[in-house]
Amino acid sequence: MKRTLASVEKRAAELRRVIEHHNHRYYVLDDPEVSDADYDALLNELRDLEEQHPELRTPDSPTQRVGAKPLDKFEPVRHLRPMYSLANARNEEELRAWDARVRKLAADRGTPLEQVEYVSEPKIDGLAISLVYENGILTRGATRGDGEVGEGVTQNLRTIKAIPLRVEDAPALVEVRGEVYLPRSAFAALNEQRAEAGEPTFANPRNAAAGAIRQLDAAITASRPLSMWCYGLGAMEGIDLDTHAAELEWLSQAGFKVTPDWKVHTDLEALVRECRRWEEEREGLDYEIDGVVVKVNDLDVQRGLGVVGREPRGAIAWKFAPMTATTTLRSVMWNVGRTGHMVPFANLEPVQVSGVTVKLATLHNEEDLRRKDVRDGDEVIVMRAGDVIPQVVSPTPKAQRNRKRSPPPKPPDRCPACGTPTIKPEEGVWTICPNRASCPGQIFQAVKHFVSKGAMDIDGLGEKQAYRFLSEGLIKDVSDIYSLTEEQLTELEGFGEISASNLLQSIERSKEVPFFRVLYALGIPGIGYVNARALAQQFGSIDALMAASPEEIEETPGIGPVLARTIAETLSEDTTRELIERLRGHGLKMASEGPPPGADGKLSGLTFVLTGTLPDLSRERASEMIEAAGGKVTNSVSRKTDYVVAGSEPGSKLAKAEELGVAVIDKDRLLDLLENGRPPES
Repeated sequence: MKRTLASVEKRAAELRRVIEHHNHRYYVLDDPEVSDADYDALLNELRDLEEQHPELRTPDSPTQRVGAKPLDKFEPVRHLRPMYSLANARNEEELRAWDARVRKLAADRGTPLEQVEYVSEPKIDGLAISLVYENGILTRGATRGDGEVGEGVTQNLRTIKAIPLRVEDAPALVEVRGEVYLPRSAFAALNEQRAEAGEPTFANPRNAAAGAIRQLDAAITASRPLSMWCYGLGAMEGIDLDTHAAELEWLSQAGFKVTPDWKVHTDLEALVRECRRWEEEREGLDYEIDGVVVKVNDLDVQRGLGVVGREPRGAIAWKFAPMTATTTLRSVMWNVGRTGHMVPFANLEPVQVSGVTVKLATLHNEEDLRRKDVRDGDEVIVMRAGDVIPQVVSPTPKAQRNRKRSPPPKPPDRCPACGTPTIKPEEGVWTICPNRASCPGQIFQAVKHFVSKGAMDIDGLGEKQAYRFLSEGLIKDVSDIYSLTEEQLTELEGFGEISASNLLQSIERSKEVPFFRVLYALGIPGIGYVNARALAQQFGSIDALMAASPEEIEETPGIGPVLARTIAETLSEDTTRELIERLRGHGLKMASEGPPPGADGKLSGLTFVLTGTLPDLSRERASEMIEAAGGKVTNSVSRKTDYVVAGSEPGSKLAKAEELGVAVIDKDRLLDLLENGRPPES
């Protein structure tokens, strides 16, 4: 019997309702009611009906979670209400001080001290997201961005099954906020798959989640098992809630995934105990948390407390200390860097640190190794800096008391990569391999640096491929990259015509990289990303820089006399000049084009120094933004520095700024300066 269109429409609507019910049971409640086979049968039936009757396909259909064409770029999206960042409390004293400020401000507004309630909830270490629903339909999703404007990633967010595409009995407008994350178990499986496929692994679940959300092809996002915890509401029309607890309850009832572990506290001591409990239990979770968020429960009181900068006074994040573990240092080993420096690293007894098995860890450099006094056989403390890079912090007190400790490690007498006797220059602090021209270790590191994102950004030519090309003799230095042919590549196992063509196109595109990045890519000692920009602005071309004396190079902001001499000496070497000429012959840009960016911008005349890790903003991107607005970025703090932009783990530059009385600002204040310029009273 032939079905009528009305009956098909009714069946499609029923299938959509049932499938979303099962999505909620599986992805939100973690309590499935049907088998995978039964679920697939329902989805396939709906897909078939919509294929036969395309007019019945709706934007909120489960079949539309994947299928949109890849985007060319992400469009900027202005948030309906600002997505503020939170101030941090790194210990109990800071939390208590915040509580005292909140209660005083609340009392000034007429709220009795004893009536101030707080809500605590785990702080998910993911990517902050805003979801806008109009009349119950998901119409827009965006990243946090700078808090005012984010990236529109709607079609990628549609692929996450924990996010409802439709909300029943919803108000006219509601903005849902939360964190997209990748479960630890899924992260481990994803990295295992990538390693087996010869692809680079992700540093941590947050990076993997953020990378997945920022894919221009939603199919790639869909391949990652992402989820989302929702923690609050932004703009609303047709809904009026009094407390943050009521917001969380509304979200849960509306079908959003909300942590079941939020609590209301009327007692500060209970709140402190809850924060400490989470710090102890974080390792038992299948998702990363980096603290506990505490908010004033009463929304009128919370809003009435106002905002300082970009941080609401009515909320704070108790941040956990970076994760550490104790293990045995089997031995201090040495590698050679791209500039010939001997680089120490630690070979460790495997240990779990923040959910990751760590076997090797950085010891930074020769001076740091000497300062920390770590030795073979020591029991050591290992930390993932920023919860990402494993490093040895120090020997434990027990190791330091051991009278039978090994002697302090020394740099090798011969380069571990080429066997050349190492030297320590008279004025230098590092032991180096002088064989710059033919040391395979230095050449490999130079190629790896040359193709990296901040430099030539050659997609498809990563660390493993660089090592392979060098090992098989396809390239001898970075200039040979531009002589690779499709015939050479397709003869290699794992390379087909498409992958070879893609790599060659990426190599060709790199010729459009601006001069300052070519200068940075050359790997000249002392010319990092910031100094490369400064030198490019100062001299305009590689020829002018090669012709400059050390004294002339020293006139560049951020370049001191020792570094200026090193740069001049390196640029005068025949091997360096020959390499530059070969790259010039391949069409790389050896001169700046047009006037310097931002010459009359809002930051004209201001000098900045960046230190530490800025949240959601790389140093390279921050430097580009400052210089596009007319400011200068240098590496060293002096009395001429206007601002030091400090992130987490800022190091000695922060102390220098405080010593000289230089203004220290965070990322949010930097963004404010970029938008509005320096106020007249500054």
